[in-house]
Amino acid sequence: MSFRCLIPHIFNNFLRNSRNGGAFCQYHTSSVLSKAEDRRMMMASLPARDEGTAGEKVVDIDSLIKQSSRSKMFPDGDTANQLFNGTPYKELPICNIRVSKNNTIITITDHKGVVKLIRSCGIEGFKNARKGTNIAAQATAISFSTRALEFGYKTVRVYVQGIGPGRMSAIKGLQMGGLDIVSVTDGTLVSWNPPRARKQRRL
Repeated sequence: MSFRCLIPHIFNNFLRNSRNGGAFCQYHTSSVLSKAEDRRMMMASLPARDEGTAGEKVVDIDSLIKQSSRSKMFPDGDTANQLFNGTPYKELPICNIRVSKNNTIITITDHKGVVKLIRSCGIEGFKNARKGTNIAAQATAISFSTRALEFGYKTVRVYVQGIGPGRMSAIKGLQMGGLDIVSVTDGTLVSWNPPRARKQRRL
């Protein structure tokens, strides 16, 4: 039976059922449509996009720093041997925060670079677009710092790399979890001759 002959046949059966008071056939939407609807609902429930600076207060640092302590703010030749909680700066564990627009990965290494602990927003249970939010980064950092304290790491130096919503939130989460942050180093790679950017997305 050809497709052209099949359509009137289905339509006649439908009319016959409706005239006799029979139950209507249940027509199912395709799984593609339901997936799109689920994604739309998930995107609507997400918090507003934040680059990690929303809610931050602008502080005039120069007015807060006294002239006498200004020289101690920046590292010098003595900093490597300076003691923090009885440990020289060069032997402090390093907390690496790798930020992207889709995820935030936090690791802790010893001063030689051997990884001791690793967590990410995905490991923490955040899925899909929620992994790239500042809330996910902060929650991951808080749980990470509690695990780090169990391992015996209390005083750390932080190394941040990448641009994304979780930059400030991850550092804030480490502090909220109980870690003492001695220094924050930004190692984000900057290209002086970048490739041409993609054309702007039309909405």
